[in-house]
Amino acid sequence: MSLIASRRDLLRMAAAVVPASRLLAWQEPSADAKYSSDVNVVNVLASVHDKDGKVVSMLTKDDFSLEEDGRPEVIRYFARQSDLPLTLGLLVDTSGSESRNIESERRASYKFFDQVMREGEDKAFLIHFDREVELLQDLTSSKTQLDKGLDTLSGDQMNRRNSGGQGQGGPGQGRGGGGTDLYDAVLLASEELMQKQQGRKAIVLFSDGEDNGSKVTLSKCIESAQRADTLVYSVRFYDKNATGGPPVSMGRGRRGGGFPGGGGGYPSGYPNSGRKDGKAVLQQISNETGGAYFEVSGTMTLDKIYARIQDELRNQYSLGYTSDQTGAGYRRIKVTAKGKNLTVQAREGYYAR
Repeated sequence: MSLIASRRDLLRMAAAVVPASRLLAWQEPSADAKYSSDVNVVNVLASVHDKDGKVVSMLTKDDFSLEEDGRPEVIRYFARQSDLPLTLGLLVDTSGSESRNIESERRASYKFFDQVMREGEDKAFLIHFDREVELLQDLTSSKTQLDKGLDTLSGDQMNRRNSGGQGQGGPGQGRGGGGTDLYDAVLLASEELMQKQQGRKAIVLFSDGEDNGSKVTLSKCIESAQRADTLVYSVRFYDKNATGGPPVSMGRGRRGGGFPGGGGGYPSGYPNSGRKDGKAVLQQISNETGGAYFEVSGTMTLDKIYARIQDELRNQYSLGYTSDQTGAGYRRIKVTAKGKNLTVQAREGYYAR
């Protein structure tokens, strides 16, 4: 089914703070934690690495310090996240510039889902994007269903679509011309799927980082993931011999259907008709959402990257604090670890109501 968002869906945002009364059961308040139902608790997921880049998994609450807008905050809630439920989204770029990488991505993804997903506890969804954004598999705990979704990521299917043919995805796929709706894909996955979930949430994004068709900007894409409290792990496949087609700057009609509540119609204008550096784009998305950036190379294979992501997802820390600031808007967060040569990977901020 095709994931098409209405104007209302694109502009709808939710805050990344929740009332203390709605804290998940797995959060462990410290002894000095005191709160009432009208206190907003900010939750931050963090990964820690040593000087060699290895994940550090045995830290305590006292090993961390946290600031909001430059002011120290008391960490009142702390938990290690190794065995807690995970919602995972896999977003795969199937545009012309990535067509030769699809088979490698598909094979590695079978293995990744098999090793990371715990049926009955974790759940995942699969989206591909080129000049449309399409949900190949909705949220499920079934590895069998996820494998069936991955089966559709075939080079032949994408070649038919990129030549203007009608693939098996659904309506709105028969347009000519190129296009890569990367920012739209992240926003729609965040708002329509991740926003409704609780607990740990992460997106793994396969792409070369080029966007030449989205109706939303890079900043709006990042904001949507931040508001959905979702980490984005970017994996860059760059094919220097590929030709993904020129940037799309002409008007393009969108047909409704597919995405929950979708009825067609984006805000006017095409903000991404010019090219941006793909590597910088993916790095920015991951850095600002608290995920990590990886690039496939001869020494850094996709299997190794998946193993790194898997290690991080199994060894995260959840830090919670109550903000005493009032009013809506974006607030910057800085998390540090007190040990020598330790680097903390966490989102850079959140949007308060």
